[in-house]
Formats: sequence, C-alpha cells, structure tokens
Amino acid sequence: MSNDLNNCQFIGRLGKEPEVKYLQSGDAVCNFTLAVGWKSKDKEGAEWVNVTAFGKLGEVCGQYLHKGSQVFVQGRFKTDKYTDKNGVEKYSTKIQADKIQFLGKNEAADAIAPVAQAPAEDNSDIPF
Repeated sequence: MSNDLNNCQFIGRLGKEPEVKYLQSGDAVCNFTLAVGWKSKDKEGAEWVNVTAFGKLGEVCGQYLHKGSQVFVQGRFKTDKYTDKNGVEKYSTKIQADKIQFLGKNEAADAIAPVAQAPAEDNSDIPF
C-alpha cells in the first residue's frame, strides 16, 4: 500500500457550457473548465482548471451545470500525453472528478441531490 495522495479540491465557476460525449459503452463523459480565483496581498486573478466527469456523474453535470455555475469539485490530478496535428507531443492536465457539489442558488441544483459522486474505482490491477 502506498502512502502517496492524489486528491485535489476546488471551488470555482464554469467558464463555458459543459460538453458531454458518450463512449461506445454508453457511459457519459462530461468536460468543463473551472475558473478558480486567487488573491495575494497586491494581486488577484484566476486559474483555469480542466475537469472531466465520467458515467452518471458526467450525465448529471451535463444536465444541470451551465456557464457561471459555482461548484465544488474533488478528484485526482491526471496528465494525458497526445500528439497534435503537426506531430508534436503535448501534455494536457485535468482533474478527474470523483465528487461534485453544486453551490449557490440554482433551482435545478436544488431539485436533485446536492452531491453527485462517482462510484468507487477498482484499483486491484495496479502493481503498487
């Protein structure tokens, strides 16, 4: 058993409408960007966090979240490697959401469970 921890938590607002796609298996995949503000003594700004939610969690996000929605996201940090159209290898970093809680006043969010959570993942085939 490892003593490592890969757990991220953010509260922010969606920068654009979430995008939902479906895998061949029928499982939903929802992608959205989250603006997370920060403030220091003399500056303030925002960082953009890419978030992906799978399965039922992804369906719920796609159905009820909209640009400007405020959410709490908990998940794990994940980096994917890909090759762009020019053959250059690049990396994309995102948060793979395990839990999303809708925040703020929103009638649609109040109509459903306030916390959407991904099912537990089976990691028994991981060698460490």
